[in-house]
Amino acid sequence: MRSKRIIVLSFTAAAALAFALAPVATATAAPPTEKYIVTMVASADPAAVAADHARSRGAAVTHVYRHALKGYAASMTPAAARTLAADPRVAAVIPDQEVRMTAQALPPGIDRVGADESSAAAGDGRGAVDVDIAILDTGIDPKHRDLNVVGGVNCIKGNNSYNDLNGHGTHVAGTAAAKDNSVGVVGVAPGARLWAVRVLDANGSGSWSSIICGIDWVTARAATIEVANMSLGGGGTDGSCADKGLRAAICRSTAAGVTYVVAAGNAASDASNFVPATFDEVIAVSAITDFDGKSGGVGTPTCQTGYDDTFANFSNYGADVDMTAPGMCVNSTWRGGGYRSISGTSMASPHVAGAAALYLSTHPEATPVQVRAALVSAGTADWSGDPDATHEPLLNVRGF
Repeated sequence: MRSKRIIVLSFTAAAALAFALAPVATATAAPPTEKYIVTMVASADPAAVAADHARSRGAAVTHVYRHALKGYAASMTPAAARTLAADPRVAAVIPDQEVRMTAQALPPGIDRVGADESSAAAGDGRGAVDVDIAILDTGIDPKHRDLNVVGGVNCIKGNNSYNDLNGHGTHVAGTAAAKDNSVGVVGVAPGARLWAVRVLDANGSGSWSSIICGIDWVTARAATIEVANMSLGGGGTDGSCADKGLRAAICRSTAAGVTYVVAAGNAASDASNFVPATFDEVIAVSAITDFDGKSGGVGTPTCQTGYDDTFANFSNYGADVDMTAPGMCVNSTWRGGGYRSISGTSMASPHVAGAAALYLSTHPEATPVQVRAALVSAGTADWSGDPDATHEPLLNVRGF
């Protein structure tokens, strides 16, 4: 018999007390709703099932998934969620969860990872990397003169624009791929085509359902988009490719050929408790402090205090982290056509996403597993202060 998973949510103690003390009213208040992700069995049509559940169970559908997952996301009552598990077309009903961008505070990083000595020779004012990178974030400023934004999608309810209303996504995009055009900054993979996948709102918040919407959209375009950066995350465990949720979506997307690079997180704790950083299918990136673009630990602090060439005090760590890259005081593009320096593993991750694009520009048949192996093997060890026994390699693209 096919097994199904459903998590039943209960009232908190405070909510239960309020319910018990509520006065009797002539009209009954509408029952509270929660957000869920409903996945389908292989033979089901997700759009048809979602429409049926909207009619019969009152599900307020927000996303329909067809590529990375087969299913939909919706708000509904816990009682309705429980009944959906009995539908033979349903494989699982799981609660949606919140995620946030992983920038922490207000960038010689391009020099430090050797992007000026790569095949793209970042900074020489010529050429562009012929690779497509999806930025799953707060969107990208499509009019920024330093960015080659070619399209995108909005997975946040409210409008159809992928324009960045926060700044974080535009900053991430610039580190990965700002143009080599003699103005502003230059990215690790200069001028690579950027796809703005807006999965976080103006406050930098989102949910698994919006992230899966973005992954689903990228997966449908896996023949075009080679790399995806996710400078975001939240609490959770690794699960498996059969969990019918976020990891399942990433597993299918990487199987389609998309290389995912993600931020390790800024909780100064083990990344094994942070998703998607803990997933085996992604390249998880921690952050180091670098103030001068050189090894040796003699750089002078700029936007924040700290010690040059050491592990960033906010960065997550652990065996699930694959690489490290500069993440302190990184100067990059900002919404409205500007530039800004901020810090976080969010800023380290797009250095590696740009590196993945560089590698794929000369190794277009490489799989995500091969891309990760190439980046890891090319890394260096010239930094200090690792809080655990796993000294992850520092990104180095000089040979790419």
